[in-house]
Amino acid sequence: MIQGLIHYGIHLIAPLGVAVLFYRKDWIKSYVIFLSAFVIDLDHLLATRLFDPHRCSIDFHPLHSYVAIGVYLCLLVPSKTRLIGIGLCIHILADYCDCLFM
Repeated sequence: MIQGLIHYGIHLIAPLGVAVLFYRKDWIKSYVIFLSAFVIDLDHLLATRLFDPHRCSIDFHPLHSYVAIGVYLCLLVPSKTRLIGIGLCIHILADYCDCLFM
């Protein structure tokens, strides 16, 4: 239960906090962009078990690979891709927290 609270707290509340604190003028737009990072979970459809609470997503799914994470970090640099980069990095952080519980 604690793992789920942390995981979904990071997925939903952390992006809201970042949006309100750093993008106050357009916080709703920023928050929606951050939440759009959930699209990378489509790679879970490629797994033999769609959902496994005891599996670490990091470096298991293609869009959660270390190479993909490197790309997400690079998206933080240009201002045009920064919002999606932040959303993707927050998403990866939430999934990494799951790995710590294993």
